[in-house]
Amino acid sequence: MKPSLSTISSPRPPRRAVRLERVPGLDYDVLDELLGYAVRRAQLAMQDSFQEAARGLDTTPARFTALVVIGANPGLSQTLLGKVLGIARSGAMQLTDWLEARGLVERRRAPNDARAWGVHLTPRGEKLAAKLKQRVAAQETQWTDKLSSRERSELFRLPSKRTA
Repeated sequence: MKPSLSTISSPRPPRRAVRLERVPGLDYDVLDELLGYAVRRAQLAMQDSFQEAARGLDTTPARFTALVVIGANPGLSQTLLGKVLGIARSGAMQLTDWLEARGLVERRRAPNDARAWGVHLTPRGEKLAAKLKQRVAAQETQWTDKLSSRERSELFRLPSKRTA
């Protein structure tokens, strides 16, 4: 019998959340003028927010991304999964192995290429992905509700402008 979604054990202990607070009276010098510093602080805050949303579900941002992308693209190749995650194909294979060992995904032969395999969510993977999407979206809403519609749009636009 496979463990329940809430009892899957993690190979490493969860990261302890650290509050990102400005220290009163500390001079931050040029850091207050560096976009990279501000973006990194925001990324750390969002990572802590993700950890809160995923508490008890033994996942990481990469695992969450994989589940969502595989669910939206049944039969996705591990090579494409690696590209989405920005990791080598071997890393995507290891991630797929991890997900498969927990009954969240399965590999199936690609219908048009007997040498290729596609990755599909199992019913268990679909259930976990749905739960995570709901939790992560709710947690993120706590951050984005503080922004205007225009500010949210701009935040989504800026990274794509840089890479276009």
